Amino acid sequence: MIDSQSVKADAVVGAGTRGFDGGKLVNGRKRHVVVDTLGLLLGVMVTAADVGDRAAAHILLEQVAAAHHRLALVWADGGHTGSLIEHCLAAFALVLAIVKRSDNMKGFVALPKRWIVERLFAHLMRSRCLARDFERRIASAEAMIYWSMAALMTRRRARPHRDRG
Repeated sequence: MIDSQSVKADAVVGAGTRGFDGGKLVNGRKRHVVVDTLGLLLGVMVTAADVGDRAAAHILLEQVAAAHHRLALVWADGGHTGSLIEHCLAAFALVLAIVKRSDNMKGFVALPKRWIVERLFAHLMRSRCLARDFERRIASAEAMIYWSMAALMTRRRARPHRDRG
């Protein structure tokens, strides 16, 4: 799954790496992530909030496809439509499936497969250092996401399984 999250930036974030997301009315940065079906992070890219999902997905999916050769299908929301679908198929041999919300739905409805990436964003927001973007450099912001994800995966691995006894 691929998705993005806009977060407010702290005062230390320079004007060159921050932007305004008009859809969410957030002045800050945007975190673009790709996760697998277990919700484990495959790739992350932090940009200014005014960078569109399709533009960032071109770069991020190229990085993820190069690192994970067995990746064949990526689910995305409606913000990743257009020429990105054909580009993924031609350049990376990835099928980009769009999971859309139907028009007759009211309120919050968990969409198939999309809840997995939303759960990752919820885990990231539980880390105090990621509740807003405090990092001056984009590389540091990406490293903090990897750090938080490593802590989450360690907790999952250390949890005793019920079937082991």
